[in-house]
Amino acid sequence: MPGASASGGRTSVRVVVVGDRATGKSSLIAAAASDSFPENVQPVLPPTRLPGDLFAENVPVTIIDTSSSLESRGRLAEELKRADSVVLTYACDQPSSMNRLGSFWLQEFRRLEIKAPIVIVGCKLDKRGEEHHLNLEQAMGPIMRQFREIETCIECSAANLVQVIDAFYYAQKAVLHPTTPIFDHESQSLKPRCVRALKRIFSLFDLDEDGALNDEELNDFQVKCFNAPLQPAEIVGVKRVVKEKIPAGVNDIGLTLTGFLFLHALFIEKGRLETTWTVLRKFGYNDEIKLRGDCLPIPSKKYLDQSIELTSEAVELLKGIFSAFDDDKDGVLTSSELDELFSTAPENPLEESPYKEAVERTPLGGLSLSAFLSEWALMTSLDPSHSLANLTYIGYNCDSASVLRVTRRRSVDCKKQQSDRSVYQCFVFGPKKAGKSSLLKSFLGRPFSNEYVPTTDERFVANAVDCPGGIKKTLILREIPEDEIKKLLSTKESLAACDIAVFVYDSSDEYSLKRTSELLMDVARQGEVSGFSVPCLFIAAKDDLDSYPMAIKDSAKICLNFRIDSPIHLSVKERDLNSVFSRIVTAAEHPHLSVPETQVGRNQKRFRQFVNRSLVSASVAAGVGIVGLAAYRSYAARKRT
Repeated sequence: MPGASASGGRTSVRVVVVGDRATGKSSLIAAAASDSFPENVQPVLPPTRLPGDLFAENVPVTIIDTSSSLESRGRLAEELKRADSVVLTYACDQPSSMNRLGSFWLQEFRRLEIKAPIVIVGCKLDKRGEEHHLNLEQAMGPIMRQFREIETCIECSAANLVQVIDAFYYAQKAVLHPTTPIFDHESQSLKPRCVRALKRIFSLFDLDEDGALNDEELNDFQVKCFNAPLQPAEIVGVKRVVKEKIPAGVNDIGLTLTGFLFLHALFIEKGRLETTWTVLRKFGYNDEIKLRGDCLPIPSKKYLDQSIELTSEAVELLKGIFSAFDDDKDGVLTSSELDELFSTAPENPLEESPYKEAVERTPLGGLSLSAFLSEWALMTSLDPSHSLANLTYIGYNCDSASVLRVTRRRSVDCKKQQSDRSVYQCFVFGPKKAGKSSLLKSFLGRPFSNEYVPTTDERFVANAVDCPGGIKKTLILREIPEDEIKKLLSTKESLAACDIAVFVYDSSDEYSLKRTSELLMDVARQGEVSGFSVPCLFIAAKDDLDSYPMAIKDSAKICLNFRIDSPIHLSVKERDLNSVFSRIVTAAEHPHLSVPETQVGRNQKRFRQFVNRSLVSASVAAGVGIVGLAAYRSYAARKRT
């Protein structure tokens, strides 16, 4: 597998050169730019451009010279933060300048939180005398172990034009083909994300799924990645090298995954990072070893009140994947089975927040099919790009339109008086201690707990709800902490993602009901102002407790004033849920009903109706006038004749 270029789409690299005074910074830059040694060079050079044809990647390099004076520290910090990579110089004839690398410069970079890779360059190699002779690897080894951000070290001579361009080649290479994301120098092994990405790529070419790349599959890989086939002798040579070093890397069929990974580790150890990066970038990976956004064509929403959800084809695909990895066929994916399923993804996304906490798991951390599909539905609703990326990681390789669909606008659903969605997102509002969290837990079948834990951050749960006709819909409950409601409603689009809102109050607490009615008013007003009005339901929680004398009458009056359905009474403690979740889905399916109205909204509605009636009357009158005028003209014409 010979190396090839892979610039990752970059069109230039910005290199900032820093170091102590008189270490040769400006002379190094001038010699690289002119291919000659300048006798006289100004203290700080203007930005210098090295053309792309000087480098194998054909990517130009812009070099920024800097001053090491105290008064220039502010400017130096600005340039460092804009750098793609940093060349840090010392003078080969000044041992003290080498000592300053670790005692000052690299510490300063960390203080400034510089993330760019660093190339250490020893200048004035021609001036080093015998008394300063040292082994570069031995001298720099300790400092490179302490400062892992150092990419490599090199010594050069501007006067003799020795390794001058090489210094900037390594600085460029550190950006185009970074070591840190793919290789751990300490353990001398590929990093986990790199292994996972290469395993995915290996599996894409292992068409017969026998765990090895035969000669034909290996050649297909070579042509795809490097645009050149391998000769039979080259294939034999590759397998011989692998088998000598790691016998398990080759079997009777061909190159195993172990051998495939070994080859990439070998290339990196030999400094040929471009080989592995060419492969990774050919399959859309960025520097974080994740798929680039341009490789994930998400169907776009034209309107804010649309949503994106999985197609029925995608759901069936996920069911098939679930079955394939459920080795013991017990209807549950164990933690180890889930790890294997996502072994070709950067991480297991279902272990990330908020997805992990959003469904009920088995005591050992496993997932039922329903929970598995609910997590995917939640991920697609919240972050469709992340969902598509993970589908791609685990083997999906088709047009995104076949797995993601954009729903109709909710405003259109209102006119049609029926929603076509399969996934509904429900915002759960209510004051503290109203019972919101208990409602969410009950949706997952978790037991009731008397312990009160205040909710400080938004929380999601997702589950399937049985609907008439044997259809299942996914309901997502999004708990909004009371302290976050004002912030949520501060933006016009705050309710755009909400299909239905429920307002939970403690039915035994008069203040809880009053506060909940205020929240309902806030949401109703926001919906009227923004145009994103949503159906709303009142939920009277803790129905097992004694209510205050006027509770039922007061709550009914509130619902009547807002023209929404009567409160749904339930008790999570006694497991009397009153079919609340199916009723939430039913209300979401009919978005024209249970939409709260404020007095201001009713007045505006009446005004619009009045204006519309006036316009209709005016139109009718105008039409009658036009018809009458036409009739009169016709009569006058007949009379004249």
